[in-house]
Amino acid sequence: MLVGRTVFAGLQAGFRCRLTGVKNMKVVILAGGYGTRISEESKFKPKPMIEIGGMPILWHIMKEYSYYGFNDFVICAGYKQHMIKEWFADYFLHTSDVTFDFTQGNEMIVHDQHAEPWRVTVVDTGLNTMTGGRIKRVQKYIGNETFMMTYGDGVCDVNIAELVKFHKQHGKLATLTAVVQEQQKGVLDIGQDNAVQAFREKSVNDGAIINAGYMVL
Repeated sequence: MLVGRTVFAGLQAGFRCRLTGVKNMKVVILAGGYGTRISEESKFKPKPMIEIGGMPILWHIMKEYSYYGFNDFVICAGYKQHMIKEWFADYFLHTSDVTFDFTQGNEMIVHDQHAEPWRVTVVDTGLNTMTGGRIKRVQKYIGNETFMMTYGDGVCDVNIAELVKFHKQHGKLATLTAVVQEQQKGVLDIGQDNAVQAFREKSVNDGAIINAGYMVL
């Protein structure tokens, strides 16, 4: 199925998975890696906590799922996992005006608080744990029901409602979202005699199809 440049691909399985309580489906977000490719930021914080527009990448991902009505999140944390826990613990401090009244025993008053309708479970899944191991370590929080999963360092314009619908209709073990990675350089078509037959500048059709996350399992 093609939605814009987004492709939903179902992985074959020998059974049809259950898809019950769609709006209660949990969203698992992988957020435990070191983020070595952006070390100038990730040496201070987990990569999903790097900010875009003043809010962490993780928050933007969760807002996208929440837009489609999915509000129960399980975060697979690892590297600097305490920073993710502390950020959610102090969520109102990031999003609301606050009065600290020291005359009343350091009472904190939150003004005009806006609470997202989220339930967030942050789990320390280890520093060097591979993806499968992280999922195994949060299994007790997701049970045996169908769940969604994505990476904590990428935001993609995916119609999540259509993704879930596609998964439900095809009954595969897993559905993943793929996108076309546009070619960054001009492409040469070279004939058998090593002569250049054509030169194409950054054609979309020459790009590879890559995994964009946003899976249903």
